[in-house]
Amino acid sequence: MTDNIKPKINLQTLKTYKEKKIPVAWITAYDFPVSYIAEKSGIDMILVGDSGGMVQLGYKTTNSVTMDEMITLAKAVRKGAPNTFIIGDMPQGSYEVSDEDAVRNALRFVKEAGCDAIKLEGGKRVSSRLKAINDSGILAMGHLGLTPQSAGSFGGYRVQCKTIKSYEQNLDDALVLQEAGAFAILLEAMPPEPAGQIASQLKIPIYGIGAGNLVDGQLLIAHDLLGFYNDFRPHFAKCFIPEVINSFSENIFPISNLKKYGVEERNDGLLHISELAIRKYVEEVKSGLFPDLNYNYNLKENELNELINSNKWLK
Repeated sequence: MTDNIKPKINLQTLKTYKEKKIPVAWITAYDFPVSYIAEKSGIDMILVGDSGGMVQLGYKTTNSVTMDEMITLAKAVRKGAPNTFIIGDMPQGSYEVSDEDAVRNALRFVKEAGCDAIKLEGGKRVSSRLKAINDSGILAMGHLGLTPQSAGSFGGYRVQCKTIKSYEQNLDDALVLQEAGAFAILLEAMPPEPAGQIASQLKIPIYGIGAGNLVDGQLLIAHDLLGFYNDFRPHFAKCFIPEVINSFSENIFPISNLKKYGVEERNDGLLHISELAIRKYVEEVKSGLFPDLNYNYNLKENELNELINSNKWLK
């Protein structure tokens, strides 16, 4: 298998992909080996998510993650993927207090960890923070829909945009973030139709994690994609290991000297299986096969009819 390391994407690349309807395939990663194989597999971007606090550090929620821990994770990812566009996820407590705090911590991602951009959760309430970060010369991505850091404020981990009120609030928040200078927005846990409406009404790229296939690209947590996290797996997350395990086995079985093969090729273990799985994920995102109906939050007919009656729904 040959490496598929592409030229590092940039802001213009992402804009062009949106215009040409080329889906962006990206994952979260938190360490050297996963980011290394992600880059080899042709991934477009990597998010060093605060979800690493749960899947990598063992916290029960993302709220416990510190800025120092995020910097450590981001440094490892940058070493593994030197030619990939990397986004650092601002953890809770790193940007809420003031614009100055937000800029200071965003700068840490860039200066200490070599990130290309940052992401922060929230809409109107964080627009001044995002604008301050953008004005300081750092690319900033928004995050709407289900925002885990503040999930308690809207009743826990609930699917968003199933009502007119929720849809219009998320659309308004997206427009505010765009005006504040966000280069892109991530939508989490919402049905395809309202997510697609937001994507079609904004000029900047709109990506989804559990937001259907009508947006400009897909994000999955590496530990869900690879089946590494056992506490739970979201409805929208697909494990790609079953789709590639036969290919891995067919390659290994004919080899007579596995020790020699392992020493020389190092394609005899989890690293290679993971690379095959990430390549399969990229392939299915780019071809439009993922996510399908099995990995969407699908609306009931009456819920969709209600949303269509919104004055902010493009007919």
